[in-house]
Amino acid sequence: MPVTSPAPVLSVRNLTVDARTPEGLKRILDDVSFDLKPGETLCLAGESGSGKSVTSLAIMGLLPKTSLKVASGQILLSGRDLLGLSHRALRQVRGGEAAMIFQEPMTSLNPVMTIGAQLEEAIREHQKDASESASSIARSMLEAVHMTKPAERLTQYPHELSGGMRQRVMIAMALSCRPKLLIADEPTTALDVTVQAQILTLMRELRREFNTSILMITHDMGVVAEMADRVAIMQRGRIVEQGDALDIFDRPQQAYTRELLAAVPRLGAHAGTDAPPRVTGAALPPKAAAPVLEVRDLSITYGVKAGWFGKGKANAPTVDKISFSIEPGQTLGLVGESGSGKSTTGKAVLSLIPFTGSVKLAGQEISGLSQTALRPLRRAAQMIFQDPYASLDPRMSVGAAIAEPLVIHGIGDASERRDRVAALLKRVGLTPDAASRYPHEFSGGQRQRICIARALALEPQLIVADESVAALDVSVRARVLDLMLELQEQMGLAYLFISHDMAVIEKMSHQVAVMRGGKIVEMGTRRAVFENPGDDYTRSLMAAVPVPDPKLYRGVNKSRQR
Repeated sequence: MPVTSPAPVLSVRNLTVDARTPEGLKRILDDVSFDLKPGETLCLAGESGSGKSVTSLAIMGLLPKTSLKVASGQILLSGRDLLGLSHRALRQVRGGEAAMIFQEPMTSLNPVMTIGAQLEEAIREHQKDASESASSIARSMLEAVHMTKPAERLTQYPHELSGGMRQRVMIAMALSCRPKLLIADEPTTALDVTVQAQILTLMRELRREFNTSILMITHDMGVVAEMADRVAIMQRGRIVEQGDALDIFDRPQQAYTRELLAAVPRLGAHAGTDAPPRVTGAALPPKAAAPVLEVRDLSITYGVKAGWFGKGKANAPTVDKISFSIEPGQTLGLVGESGSGKSTTGKAVLSLIPFTGSVKLAGQEISGLSQTALRPLRRAAQMIFQDPYASLDPRMSVGAAIAEPLVIHGIGDASERRDRVAALLKRVGLTPDAASRYPHEFSGGQRQRICIARALALEPQLIVADESVAALDVSVRARVLDLMLELQEQMGLAYLFISHDMAVIEKMSHQVAVMRGGKIVEMGTRRAVFENPGDDYTRSLMAAVPVPDPKLYRGVNKSRQR
């Protein structure tokens, strides 16, 4: 007798979703179809705006009814069409038969309820006939997700846990009622690479233990390679290609799929070279004798004393006596996990927060300078932040935002500033007419280009880029990184490039400093650090980077293989 494959846990058929706009209905999901088998992981991959998250929200019945509507199609969970269920019936499905993990666990947890209360609430709602008490099940689920001190965590609030711990709580809550389907919407994007590796390993272990089918949504093709049995590539609301993970990575049929795979930064791709790849072939500026930035024994401590009235044990420094320098046209990559002190260091070298030690910018000591004395020096250094949308005033036009530094420093008249803004927009690959538009009218990648244009307005010698591409899709990220390399070649810019992404650091850096617990544990040339790391922590960061090759993960048990 022929072997029949098991019926799909989830079957999405010709799903179409429309958005309500002032101009009428606009199609944002078009004829989406796929199946998910028992115990299988299917990854929906694609850039922001491709329809991945809308698909997941439609499955869970969570589409905002005022702005989005399912126009047609079927969503079958174990053969039952979810689109035909009442609101009350859907509530029983959510959590009981299907559960969802969102990208940012802090916004998914109630800040005024303890972890235990939130877990127990879900368990009581969906396991009314459970033989164990809700508190016992809650503790056992925290143990299942390898949470340290599970009994203590039950009494804590979300803000008392790290990002990785909060995501473990969300996974425990999602799996507490043994759902057939788990939807994970970018569950590791906000996490450091080592914490991401732990969460992905945990999800694979729990899938085997509970035989849960996983629909994972991500734009990270390294995560896709590590997790997926099958892959569906989405673009502009349609699935343009789907198949076995090995086939998608080895023999992609669509140009868009090939573009996504080509844009993934690969650790080791620049082995044997001492500098980032050339982009334009422009003549490099002559090497100057003096560094743009010199940092010696930099220390930052938040607060002075712990306890009442300033008494008690002194707080430990967030950054503890670190030293480095950056020359013109060079990039120092500062890498480490969240809480290591990277961003704090970036703010301190621009004198945005108090510090002790010595910081020389363009040869001038800035320690102890007043804000008035600092103002002329601020022209020499600018900052690019992680979230371009939060960095731009939504009430200011793009042209006004770029011109603001010129206004503050009294550079040029109104006509000259308009000309400078137009030239800056063209320099970062945008058209001058963008000046009259507002931030919400641009994509994430375009907004980051606008932030780069603003940073260049004062013709600085140094740019501090703090996780400046972490929020961008992989192909947009590649284009922004190439733009930054191009500007460095043409203008001789020095970068302090802060990131937790080792592959991005390898691509961009001449020198690399690895931070942990407020200290630099390893520093050297890019080739030295990446090809012969001397510290165990550096090696652990490199080992945790997902490799965009599914062959390396086939047959993985509890240990991750590279």
